[in-house]
Amino acid sequence: MPAKTCSVTRTVTELKHTIDAGRLQNPRSRRIAEEILQLLNDIAWGRAGDRHIPAIASLADELAYDEADAAAMETAAYLHDAVDHNREVFVSHIKTHNCSTGDCVKLAPAPCQMTCPAGLDIPTYVTLIGMGRDAEAIDVIRRDCPFPWVCGLVCTRPCEFMCVRARIDTPISIKFLKGFAAERAMSEGSYRNPEKAPDKGQKVCVIGAGPGGMSAAYYLILKGYGVRVIEQHPTAGGMLLLGIPRYRLPREIIDREVAMLTDLGVEFRFNTRFGQDATLADLKGEGFDAFFFAIGAHQAFKLGIPGEEGCPQVLEAIAFLRRVALGDRTVPGKTVVVIGGGNVAIDAARTCLRLGCREVTLAYRRARTEMPADREEVEQAEEEGIRFAFLTIPIEVAKNNGGIDGLSCLRAELVKMEGQDRKYPKPIEGSEFLLAADVVISAIGQKVDNTCMTEVNGLDWTRRNTIQVNTATMETSRAGVFAAGDAVTGPATVIEAIGGGKRAAESIDRYLSGIPQPSMPRVPVRRGRIDWLEVPASTKMTLKRPDMPLLNLDRRRTTFQQVELGYPENAVREEARRCLRCDICLRCGKCVEICRDKMGVNALQMGYFDFDHPVKTDFRITAERCIACGACAANCPTGAMRMEDRGHERVLSLCGTILNRQKLLTCEDCGAVLGPARYIEFVRKRTKTVARAAGARALCDACSRHASAKITTDNLPSQSK
Repeated sequence: MPAKTCSVTRTVTELKHTIDAGRLQNPRSRRIAEEILQLLNDIAWGRAGDRHIPAIASLADELAYDEADAAAMETAAYLHDAVDHNREVFVSHIKTHNCSTGDCVKLAPAPCQMTCPAGLDIPTYVTLIGMGRDAEAIDVIRRDCPFPWVCGLVCTRPCEFMCVRARIDTPISIKFLKGFAAERAMSEGSYRNPEKAPDKGQKVCVIGAGPGGMSAAYYLILKGYGVRVIEQHPTAGGMLLLGIPRYRLPREIIDREVAMLTDLGVEFRFNTRFGQDATLADLKGEGFDAFFFAIGAHQAFKLGIPGEEGCPQVLEAIAFLRRVALGDRTVPGKTVVVIGGGNVAIDAARTCLRLGCREVTLAYRRARTEMPADREEVEQAEEEGIRFAFLTIPIEVAKNNGGIDGLSCLRAELVKMEGQDRKYPKPIEGSEFLLAADVVISAIGQKVDNTCMTEVNGLDWTRRNTIQVNTATMETSRAGVFAAGDAVTGPATVIEAIGGGKRAAESIDRYLSGIPQPSMPRVPVRRGRIDWLEVPASTKMTLKRPDMPLLNLDRRRTTFQQVELGYPENAVREEARRCLRCDICLRCGKCVEICRDKMGVNALQMGYFDFDHPVKTDFRITAERCIACGACAANCPTGAMRMEDRGHERVLSLCGTILNRQKLLTCEDCGAVLGPARYIEFVRKRTKTVARAAGARALCDACSRHASAKITTDNLPSQSK
């Protein structure tokens, strides 16, 4: 977990206090301390480079030069200690332009980026897509994820669950925007690989051609390493290909993105099982310097109920989906019951329907609201005719002569267990019933099949039978051996595997380069802070997340054609405009407080700044109440709130959302800008007891004084000579 306070901000605050308190009496010491403070502020505000930390250390040495100045010696020691003990944090600020705590306000991270397991710079690429710059958006994405098209179709989108826009209405459709941009860039031929670093003369072997293994291969080859990927199956993709049905992720998309790795020079060895066809000793003999294991979790858990063992009518979902993916389209049975509530269970049920099964029922021991499967997948399954049996606990496979009658089950109720947040399904005595079926498919989870790893001595394994690693570096207990993906986390998501593969590639590069490994998890990198899209407040409030067009229902039930057809271009561009640009606005609420409490105007109705705020968000209210004084913009710490004069208008905007436009008045005498009428009236009310107005004319201060002086002179009594 990130620290609660940022060590960079603490150092800036402490040094500033030392200077302001006058503890450094020597003018030379004070000057050096002010130079150090400037360098520290550069780091905290995203302006620093590689030479800043050495420069701070050098200046701290100069500060300690005068041994007679105790305060200077103490300050120098503090600075050395602060930088040395928190070097990773200081370096991270310089390299990533992100502060995980948000204390360095210019570097406060967007919640969507911090939630993404691969650390994608979501605000940047969403804005680029909104601008129509799809190829540039893909370049940004592929710096953190090699497979934007795949993720644009099957990512579980944790970013959307943390999207701040959801506090107003619904989250930005980040996943589908990414998929659109990838498809458009691929179609136009602008989906290109980055330049590779010069060859380093070292080789890395990756075991497993799933999303984690291929991600590590991608980043390693870009760094200049020779990479070979070993895969036991006849094609690349891992669970992308073998576990996700084609109606969700067409094979052509996987093949196109894998081909990008081949173009970079990644060598694939298919139909090669590690431990049998290739051993660790063999690979070391070929000159491989490091190894990365991404073997997945392909072994299914058993139901553990009577009648399961030795019954050919009881199938494992993972094996079933694998057979279908590799071309076996045999109908498993006429009536099928699938056991489970995750995406694999939904995939198995919908696949059965497409193969020709007449009736498919999904049995789940908890309620609908507790299903871990994606809500959209569940809804689409229901539309297609999948039946759901909730609060249903299997107890036995009911066999008959050479087959089965179905699945014996008990009804359940959800009860609260002490010390647990999630309710537990409790069987109801005497509620036994039969779900008729001639095939039962189990989808209750997977585990790692580690039979291929027996020769890799020195590996530590967890109680869950996953490979034990340092989660910051993906290092195993054996030197030169790294691991990630489902083999480490257990069954997880595509984007988690990609993030693990990327982290492992960075750590393998450090290992082979002799660079010490980091001790803390990496902070996501802010790839850019591009200009925002300008959107009127009324548009920002009325734009709605578009519905995904779907393949017609009859075609969905009978073919494996892609179900989600993708957004049209105009919907994509409009959806990107809904983004609030949380990489710039950190929702601190200072603008609201200044406007409400200091100015007494209360023109900013920004309830989304705080989950517990009682006010609804409505950007349109600002135009009704705002006096265009600029106090909000002047006090905004990140520059998100901006006020500027454009021609004959004064414009107030928040991350591109135009909150207010007011016509500017000019001096009737000299033409100088006075400001909007509302602001002038506000000032006049505040100062009417102090200054006397020069008639009803619109004049600047200088012209008003001149006019007032003339009026006073004209009204003086004439003097006789």
